[in-house]
Amino acid sequence: MHNPRYIHQHIQSIVEKYGGDVPLSGFLKSYFKKHPILGSRDRRMLSEMAYVWYRASKAFQAGLSFEKKLEAALFLCDTHTHQVIQLLKPEWQGKQDYFLAQKIALLEKEKTGFDLSKLFPHDIAFSAGMVKEDWLHSMFRQPDLFIRYRKDVARFIKLLKEQKIHYRQLEGNCFAFSNGTKLELFLPEDDYVVQDASSQKTGSFFSPKANESWWDCCSGAGGKSILLKDLQPKVKLTATDKRETILHNLRKRFSLYFNNTPETLVLDVSNSQAVGKVLKEKKFDNIICDVPCSGSGTWARTPEQLYFFDPGSVPVFSEMQKAILNNASRYLKDGGRLFYITCSVFKEENENVTATLTGMRIEQQMVINGLDDYADSMFITVFKK
Repeated sequence: MHNPRYIHQHIQSIVEKYGGDVPLSGFLKSYFKKHPILGSRDRRMLSEMAYVWYRASKAFQAGLSFEKKLEAALFLCDTHTHQVIQLLKPEWQGKQDYFLAQKIALLEKEKTGFDLSKLFPHDIAFSAGMVKEDWLHSMFRQPDLFIRYRKDVARFIKLLKEQKIHYRQLEGNCFAFSNGTKLELFLPEDDYVVQDASSQKTGSFFSPKANESWWDCCSGAGGKSILLKDLQPKVKLTATDKRETILHNLRKRFSLYFNNTPETLVLDVSNSQAVGKVLKEKKFDNIICDVPCSGSGTWARTPEQLYFFDPGSVPVFSEMQKAILNNASRYLKDGGRLFYITCSVFKEENENVTATLTGMRIEQQMVINGLDDYADSMFITVFKK
């Protein structure tokens, strides 16, 4: 490991060069490739420091030096990496397990200018069931790694105990681990699906039946589709997305978990004419509308999105979501259900969108608040036609 001054030079260089236009993980990978002199411990330190910077640095007064702002952010966030802790002032070392309120009180005494509201100074309404202050506090901690175990759960728990791996079992086959747990070292790929706890909970609303027709209209790489098929293998599934590359990933994942793949179609559901041209008179028993969104319910995993957030993006997403919801609903059979899902906590992307759909009855509507479980947060509305 290089000396602290060298590490500080690199973290400052990373912050100066990164503009938020690509995922931070990808930028760091590229940066480390350009600086092969950085060893594995250096890379781990710099990665942790970079994520912590985007989690918390905006909460401190602008006049604070880069080094002091970074040090305060490292103390505030949950960091237990030995080399990183050594960068803190001596009186802060050994206090990493303080409650968040205690850490904040200490930072306020240190005159760091800590102000939680600076993290998100935008006048944007939150959905019912989400408290803004709680959401902001969640940014200071990396969410856990969650999986859905697909086979014998009792046998899996026995294996975890044999391997001395710390875990939490949430509901049934949902398990939580600390990030960086190398499950792939002792588990076959098809035994489990990496999927956030709140995303898994959306499946509790589906109740699929054999031979029903389902349309996952913004499927992405197929997280909800795989969850659906695990719940009921005999559903007839159509998955669409406007990106062929992501549908390729979906088919690849399905080939890992199942003997066959669903019907996949390249389709932009926000374009009503395109939908009509592809689907024609087709109707579905159930539709999953997991729409593109700000992703604000997942920003604790990707804090750079909080740091570089453009509030002007929310109304753009909202209009797209209204179009997708309205267009998709036309292909639902009478008596069928439509599941509108986002990973946003903003009302403009959630309740304000669902309120625009006519001819349907809302059966359930709620935020799936994952903060207490160290998980993401999502929003779901179940419509009945």
